[in-house]
Amino acid sequence: MLPRAFEVRARRPELADCVTLEMAAVDGRPLDFAPGQFTMLYVHGVGEIAISISGDPAADATLVQTVRAVGAVSKAVCNLQEGQRIGVRGPLGTAWPVERAFGKHLMIVAGGLGLAPTRPIIYWALANRDRLKSVAIVYGTRAPDQILYAPQLLGWSNTEGLRVGITVDRAAEDWSGRVGVVTDLVPAMLRDPAETVAMVCGPEIMMRFGAQALLDAGVPAEDIHLSLERNMKCGIGWCGHCQLGPHLICRDGPVFSYPAVRDLMTVWEL
Repeated sequence: MLPRAFEVRARRPELADCVTLEMAAVDGRPLDFAPGQFTMLYVHGVGEIAISISGDPAADATLVQTVRAVGAVSKAVCNLQEGQRIGVRGPLGTAWPVERAFGKHLMIVAGGLGLAPTRPIIYWALANRDRLKSVAIVYGTRAPDQILYAPQLLGWSNTEGLRVGITVDRAAEDWSGRVGVVTDLVPAMLRDPAETVAMVCGPEIMMRFGAQALLDAGVPAEDIHLSLERNMKCGIGWCGHCQLGPHLICRDGPVFSYPAVRDLMTVWEL
C-alpha cells in the first residue's frame, strides 16, 4: 500500500510536546474512516509512524491527527508547517463497535493522549445522540497542564445529554477540580452498568484497571472495548513488531473486546 500525499492545512499546538494537524488529500479524494482507525504517516527521509485518527468521521475531507513528539518520526511530523506535505497510508485497523451502543448508555474512558483515539467516537455520539440513552466521558491525566483538548472538553461538559468527568493525578492549590486516578470516577459516572457499552483508551495499566473498575461496577465484559497500541511498524500485519500473543495489533486491532485481550494484558513483558 503506497502512501498518498496530504498537505498540512492547519497546525495547532495542544500541549508542550503535542500538536494537532489538519490535513487534506492533494488528489482531492477524502479519507473515509471509522472511529478508532489509524493511519501510517510518512515523512520523506525520516520514516513512518502509526497514529490514531482524532477528527470527526463525518468531516472526511479533512484528516485530523494529534501527535506527541517522542521519537525521530513523531518529532518530524510535529515540526511540519502549513503547506508542507506528508505521506498517508490508511485508514487501517478495526473500529470502535458503535453499533453495540445503540439503545444503551455509552461511556468513554480515556487517559492522557488516549483521548485522541476516542475523540472520533465522541463526535459520532454527538451526531447520533437520539440513538443512545446517555453519553459520559471520563478523562484522567497527570496534571492540569496536560489536559488534552481542554477548551473542547469544557464545551462538551456544557452540552445537554453529555456528562464529562475530569481528574488529574496531581495539582497545585489553584486547581479546583478532582485529584485522583481515573478509575475512581467510573462508578459515579455510570447510570445503568448492565446497559452500558464502554470504550477505553490510554496507558495500558490504566486500561487494565479501568476495565476492572467497569467490570466491578457491573458492565458486561463483552461490552468493554479497548484500543491498544504496541509499536506498530508496517500497519498491515507483516512485520510482527506489534504482536500481542496470537494477535497482531495493526491487523487484528487496535480495537479489541476486553475478553479477547484480558489475560494477555496481565502477562509481564508480553
